[in-house]
Amino acid sequence: MDIATSSPEPQAATSDFAGFLAQIGQLLPAHCILTRVDQTRAYECDGLTLFRELPPVVVLPENEAQVIGLLRACREHNVPVVPRGSGTGLSGGATPHPQGVVIGLAKLNRIIRLDPETCTAVVGPGVRNLAISEAAIPHGLYYAPDPSSQIACSIGGNVAENSGGVHCLKYGLTVHNVLRVRLVTIEGEVVELGGEAPDTPGLNLLQSFIGSEGMLGLVTEVTVRLIPRPELAQVVMASFPSVELAGEGVTRIIADGIIPAGLELMDKRSVHMVEPFVQAGYDLDAEAILLCESDGTPDEVADEIARVEALLRDVGASRLQVSSSEAERLKFWAGRKNAFPAAGRISPDYYCMDGTIPRRHLGKVLAAIAQMESQFGLRCSNVFHAGDGNLHPLILFDANQPGEVDKAEAFGAAILELCVQVGGTITGEHGVGIEKINQMCTQFSREELDAFSAFKRAFDPYGLLNPLKLIPTLVRCAEYGKMHVHQGELRFPDIPRF
Repeated sequence: MDIATSSPEPQAATSDFAGFLAQIGQLLPAHCILTRVDQTRAYECDGLTLFRELPPVVVLPENEAQVIGLLRACREHNVPVVPRGSGTGLSGGATPHPQGVVIGLAKLNRIIRLDPETCTAVVGPGVRNLAISEAAIPHGLYYAPDPSSQIACSIGGNVAENSGGVHCLKYGLTVHNVLRVRLVTIEGEVVELGGEAPDTPGLNLLQSFIGSEGMLGLVTEVTVRLIPRPELAQVVMASFPSVELAGEGVTRIIADGIIPAGLELMDKRSVHMVEPFVQAGYDLDAEAILLCESDGTPDEVADEIARVEALLRDVGASRLQVSSSEAERLKFWAGRKNAFPAAGRISPDYYCMDGTIPRRHLGKVLAAIAQMESQFGLRCSNVFHAGDGNLHPLILFDANQPGEVDKAEAFGAAILELCVQVGGTITGEHGVGIEKINQMCTQFSREELDAFSAFKRAFDPYGLLNPLKLIPTLVRCAEYGKMHVHQGELRFPDIPRF
């Protein structure tokens, strides 16, 4: 399926694409402009491979001045813009527009400044997440957000999606670790949001920009917060005879006032999928495994680990193992972080969902997902950030089997709408993109969506920045059947229902 078959509505105005190509040919070196199919094919999708669109042109600027010139040309010729980082996103946020340009920011990959005194780093958007921590090692510092794709994902993409990772429970998401963003608007104007001071003048727009999925501007520089590396970190690996008991273990840990550095859950199918891949020593007889990490001074870690072990034993853990070395700790985490690629060992294709629910509903939602497997005739493996209720169900399917793609999409939609029903949200860290745009109609009222649209128009009045993503149009919500009735009257009755 490509985006052209599922987009809300086309661009209203006609693009002058020939004029745009002629203008950017004067702005950038030829090697920065990709137009041949063999060059652009690699950019037809991001990590959500269900949706593909071959871009007419991909441009790879090498500095901020080129980004400014590009966006001015896009505005002048009415060409839609799709920003792209490393392409590891999982919601289709970087899916190309059929009449637009993909602007890849991977070449803006310098660590501009790393200051151990202020515990900050200033980096380009193309810098890999893990590269920041690697550069900070000599100073005893690191960058806390650690998505599973951190070896490849870029900090600009992390800003666009407000990425998290296994340590986000204690140390926060991207939004909690970014101090300043420098961006270019569709008009080619440079704007800075936030700053290194405790407070900055004017409206606080930084938090609204982080997670805006490229709809407000293109990032050219990011200032991140670095934190000291803990003296010690250890992981408790607990086995449980049921997923419900593992969920109860999560609840008890948080209720006892413990905020672990990481708290992750994997069900039996995930464990069997991952163990042959990484050989982490997981318990293959367990129905669920819980990984709980403690970090800090040796005394702090020893105390917290003892409390966690006692709580999990009381809940009903059938086996407890504490990492005895840094290598073993990393091995325990390697299984969790490689769960997605390991899915390829047992299924030709997988569809990774991302929804967040209140922790108290973990057992209920996981039981409902198990029932959905029978309903849709597909298997589902569950790995997720248990501490903050961020689910990542992996729906396993075979795209070569007729109808399985549609069933996988319907299965995913049902999971997301269940998340909303129990008081959760349709995304925790992957973003909305095009994947969850229908569920935006489920979660938010028309008035709320109008407010989101108004905020976007303040930055992008022409609707050229990553159109067809994140915020559904009224027509889209009407097609999805999520219209709101007020005093017996349907709003906008003249809009056709499909």
